[in-house]
Amino acid sequence: MRILIAPDSFKGSLDALDVAKNIEKGILKAMPDAEIIKVPMADGGEGTVQSLINATNGKIIKVKKKVTGPLGEKVEAYFGILGDNKTAAIEMASASGISLVPRGKSDPRLTTTYGTGELIKAALDEGVKKIIIGIGGSATNDGGVGMAQAMGISFKDEKGNEIGFGGAELVNINSIDISQRDPRIDDVKIEVASDVSNPMYGIDGAAYVYAPQKGADKIMVRELDKNLRHLNEVIIRELKIDLQALEGSGAAGGLGGGLVAFLGAELKSGVDVVLEVNKIEEKMKDVDLVITGEGRIDKQTVSGKTPMGILRVAKKYGLPVIVVAGAIGDGSKELYKVGFDALVSIINEPVSLEEAIEKTPILLEQSAGQIFRILKIGKFIN
Repeated sequence: MRILIAPDSFKGSLDALDVAKNIEKGILKAMPDAEIIKVPMADGGEGTVQSLINATNGKIIKVKKKVTGPLGEKVEAYFGILGDNKTAAIEMASASGISLVPRGKSDPRLTTTYGTGELIKAALDEGVKKIIIGIGGSATNDGGVGMAQAMGISFKDEKGNEIGFGGAELVNINSIDISQRDPRIDDVKIEVASDVSNPMYGIDGAAYVYAPQKGADKIMVRELDKNLRHLNEVIIRELKIDLQALEGSGAAGGLGGGLVAFLGAELKSGVDVVLEVNKIEEKMKDVDLVITGEGRIDKQTVSGKTPMGILRVAKKYGLPVIVVAGAIGDGSKELYKVGFDALVSIINEPVSLEEAIEKTPILLEQSAGQIFRILKIGKFIN
């Protein structure tokens, strides 16, 4: 039996490659003659760079000079160079992520994507011709303005002064000057890997849906939404682009839209980007069974998450798909309806979250072993 293992990371516990390795251990204990292909996956969030690096035998590059963190502090950051030496992979969370903000300090009125722009410049210094940017895990709601400022674009208020950092400053934008934008960007293709489809503003937009997770109360949310609306009005006037009409422009506090408006990027499904780089469809043609997974599966899984991307390709070839997860939440019935063949939680007894995280490697191994022992029994029942 040939088996493709293509999971996302189990956030806070194991990266996608280690998830795949532990599933493989369990399979081989139950079915030693199984042939296994491991493909670590991601959907534009945490682990995207590592997944693309693993897939292409690329390398991680730590930026020599610290970049600007979400609250203006200096932080160490990294990006990847894929195996072709022409493509860079960036996670905005490395420079502008919520994990970089101390507990209790998160405030999307203040946080900036400036460091993400500095990461893009660092990648350009490597002479790349393509940049893939995963934009999950942001701490920001500045519409990508900070990123654009780092790239040389100027945002002036009515008095001709450059605006400051953060979502609260967007309301002060009176003009946008792209004449000093880093010219190297004109020769580079930029793909934005994202797993959300939210518009820039409105009840389903960046502020209302995601800003509360970044420290915003109801009053802040209304302010941030109003400011993103203002930013889009200026972009329409100055750049002739309406980001509100672009699906996914509200991703990462509007960074998705900002990358399109200011750098000419293309928004793509994060999992589709990783599927393409990993050449998943080619690998699917010669396997009998597919295993995918992530830390938690629920009704959100069908909205562009890794397992859904894997399922979509697998069903083209009539392959059964098993999902292995740390937890199975609300919406499991819907997951069966869209085509998943089995959902398996690795938790086999009541444990605390901390204990579950600590035991994830062995729990993955045990669960995978149990799955394949049952599959062996199924051969005789059939």
